[in-house]
Amino acid sequence: MNLIIRLLVTAVVAYLLTMILPGVNFTGFGGAIIFAIVLGILNLIVKPILNLFGLPLTIITLGLFALVINALIILIADYFIDSMQVDGFLWALIFSILLSIVTSLANSMFSDGD
Repeated sequence: MNLIIRLLVTAVVAYLLTMILPGVNFTGFGGAIIFAIVLGILNLIVKPILNLFGLPLTIITLGLFALVINALIILIADYFIDSMQVDGFLWALIFSILLSIVTSLANSMFSDGD
């Protein structure tokens, strides 16, 4: 049940962010739900590999390269999802930063204290 709530929170936040950011678009809320599912799969499979290969750069940049990895994950999701459009790396970076912050706040509000 917690996974479904997290996916819905991510989808809602992503959909609301596309109304604020002109460089990221979904064709509808269904696209945002698909995005949340694909993002979860990419975070599970691809992100650990990118983190491993990017570890030296992450250490050199004191963790800022992790933001680049998050933006790359957003761009990979954009590649796989037809109902999503990201206009470039900068928009993916801004979107990933805001998505991380807002979903963290929203998930902390909906967590049951586990």
